[in-house]
Amino acid sequence: MLRFTPILLALLYAIAMYRFSAWRTARELDARSTELADPRLKQLTDRMAAALDLPRIRVNIYEIEPVNGLAAPDGRIFITRGFHDRYRAGEVSAEELASVIAHELGHVALGHSRRRMIDFSGQNALRTALAMVLSRFIPGFGPWIAATLMRLLAARLSRGDEYEADAYAAALLHKSGIGVGPQKTLFEKLERLTRSRGGAVPAWLLSHPKTSERIAAIEALEARWEAVSRN
Repeated sequence: MLRFTPILLALLYAIAMYRFSAWRTARELDARSTELADPRLKQLTDRMAAALDLPRIRVNIYEIEPVNGLAAPDGRIFITRGFHDRYRAGEVSAEELASVIAHELGHVALGHSRRRMIDFSGQNALRTALAMVLSRFIPGFGPWIAATLMRLLAARLSRGDEYEADAYAAALLHKSGIGVGPQKTLFEKLERLTRSRGGAVPAWLLSHPKTSERIAAIEALEARWEAVSRN
């Protein structure tokens, strides 16, 4: 029984972490967000809502500076204040921002948001258990090895989710008549938009696929749709 104690403790830790993370995320978003009110963006989100047979798509502004979109575990969609400021400054078009909203809708529809929080809690628990086991055989290096393995796993899972959300967004943009052009042009801007003032590569780029690969995947979808329409 004692041999399984680290695993049982890790499972209890994962459950506690998931509940705490969900509570903390909801509280943070409630305290620092308001509903987005922009007539041009509403026209575009209404077109996407019609394509999904929804009455409306609510988008919220999350009051932080980094340029990003967010799909909360409870299904809410957020655009950061920094992203909206770039839109108002003319650096990002309404259609490009709509492609971000479509992408985050993909994360919600495909269950990524909730799964990511569960995965995060589970990975923390697995890292703790793995570090305990490895420390018995490799004293001093066990926690480092466990943390490195979990980072590699998390990055791979995140990139897979991004490709799936990209495909969902492309299909939604295509169906709603907006098209995937804005989605591709935004990808070309994202590295510049998300880079910090100090010039450091943003964490966003470390967990997302390469821009060229994302665009190529969307173009492959376009080619498939065109082939179907010709037949």
